[in-house]
Amino acid sequence: MSFGQRTSRARNRRASNVHRRRQQHLLDVKVRSRRATQHRIRRVMGVLSRMVLPAALLAAVYTGGREAARRLFFENPDYQLKTIELQTDGTLQRDQVLKAANLHEGDNIFSVNLARVHDHIQQLPQTDEVQVVRKLPGEIDIRIVERKPVAWITSEKEISDPFASDAAFLVGPRGVLMQEKKLLPEYLGLPLIVGCRSESLEAGKVVESLEAKTALELLRLCARSLLQTRFQIREIDVSNGYCLLVTDKNHARVTFGFNDLPTQLRRLEQFLSYCDDTKQELGTVNLLVQRNIPVTFAQPPAAIINDTIEPAVEPRIMKAIPVHAPDQGAPPARKSRAGSTPFPKAIPSKQKKTG
Repeated sequence: MSFGQRTSRARNRRASNVHRRRQQHLLDVKVRSRRATQHRIRRVMGVLSRMVLPAALLAAVYTGGREAARRLFFENPDYQLKTIELQTDGTLQRDQVLKAANLHEGDNIFSVNLARVHDHIQQLPQTDEVQVVRKLPGEIDIRIVERKPVAWITSEKEISDPFASDAAFLVGPRGVLMQEKKLLPEYLGLPLIVGCRSESLEAGKVVESLEAKTALELLRLCARSLLQTRFQIREIDVSNGYCLLVTDKNHARVTFGFNDLPTQLRRLEQFLSYCDDTKQELGTVNLLVQRNIPVTFAQPPAAIINDTIEPAVEPRIMKAIPVHAPDQGAPPARKSRAGSTPFPKAIPSKQKKTG
């Protein structure tokens, strides 16, 4: 064999080895790619199985639990609402509360939304605090603390009977207007705020005018001070717009300004102390003035009674006027229908004292 033949054969062998190695590499790549794909598929299936199976399990548990709760609780006749216990310290009526809460006996006790019932009752003008409790198997207890009215309020200038007037409302210490269905006798003795024309009065609303708020503040301060026993407010007139004209049980009339009520009450306390020391009754006082306050004193009741019982020293008596005979030429006097001459007129005169 010549040298050229050996060289060509060696080249052909090297070429075939390179071709074989390339084919082997392609086969290895294909095998690895197929294995990687299968590995990725297994990973995805594993992730899906870990997500789907718990979700399916939770859905099954939820559905089963809901069905069990429906059969055991919501459709169980043992959990029907049989008793609604209502306790209140005011005038709210049972039908009024149940209607506002949309609560009926015979409903399923678990279907009652206690939070919604609480909110609906709280919206009643008379309600200050409310508590709703569910007691299994079939009872709901409602306890209500009502707002205590401190006065009557009306837009009218004068009102004689707030019980019979549709324009008069009860007002609480926070300014909430109320219109009670059941009126208690003690409501008739509450102070009356009149002349509140600056806002529309409606049950459930809160007064917003400066005049009404100042009047409520004056009532609050008087109730907390020592003046409550000496100065009991009966009426507050806010119609002037710049002051409060207050009348107490003794018919004393006091004018208050809108600003610095505590200072004005201290001045009033000084005047009342002076009246007690001098045995006088306060008539009028204007507390708008800071200096040289105008004040008048009323006549004491004892003096009025004595003037009624004891007659005057010189009582008024009637004295007749003599009638002279008419002249001959004068026309005759007119006669009355009965034919007699009328009595002469009498004039008052003072009786002379005799020695």
